Amino acid sequence: MKIDILTIFPEMFQSVLSSSIIGRARENGLIDVQCTDIRPFSECKHKNTDDYPFGGGAGMVMLAQPIADAMASVTGENFHGRRIYLGPRGRTLTTRVARELSHEEHLVLLCGHYEGVDQRVLDTCIDEEISIGDYILTGGELAAMVLVDCVSRFIPGVLGSEESPEEESFSDGLLEYPQYTRPREWNGMEVPEVLLSGNHAKIREWRRQQSLLATQRFRPDLFEKAELTVKEKKWIREVGLCSSEN
Repeated sequence: MKIDILTIFPEMFQSVLSSSIIGRARENGLIDVQCTDIRPFSECKHKNTDDYPFGGGAGMVMLAQPIADAMASVTGENFHGRRIYLGPRGRTLTTRVARELSHEEHLVLLCGHYEGVDQRVLDTCIDEEISIGDYILTGGELAAMVLVDCVSRFIPGVLGSEESPEEESFSDGLLEYPQYTRPREWNGMEVPEVLLSGNHAKIREWRRQQSLLATQRFRPDLFEKAELTVKEKKWIREVGLCSSEN
């Protein structure tokens, strides 16, 4: 997959894109992530990329021209992919959305700044907006980093294990079960015996139950939407978990 990021602060991405899992994925050719600085595309004398908003108001608005030209430079004439603006009006980034985007051949991410972006360039150069949550950031760069990290995990080979992204929190609508590693005993606390049993069926059952417990405790809104088997519904009644729908 190819991902192009349009930003006025490309230096913000250097460490994120060269470290850890994403850094290794880039080195191994699994993903190609590049940052393009919007500023050099500005036709303004001082290469500014913003101006005062028509109608008045606080703050500045990013100019359409530099963004449109920067977008054209990375998409070319035969673009096959999706052009995304990281903005508050878009659909929320979820596991389902990330998995969907991972199937795209090419993603172009536009990072807004200041009070926003001239609507005309959004109307002509953007396919959709995506939000990472209902809160305010100083710019779209951090949101772009989150999206890249989230989407890349669904690209084959990036995590090393094909099962990893499907076993983590939210992959099935639930939070992930607790994890343990060595030593077997630490500060008087021991690893649950079932994880040492070698009985994979029992381990899967225990992990599923622990996911239900964690979700009910920390995200009851997700717990209410969980799709449960008859056996799980019986177990829930036995342990006293509350669920209006199940």
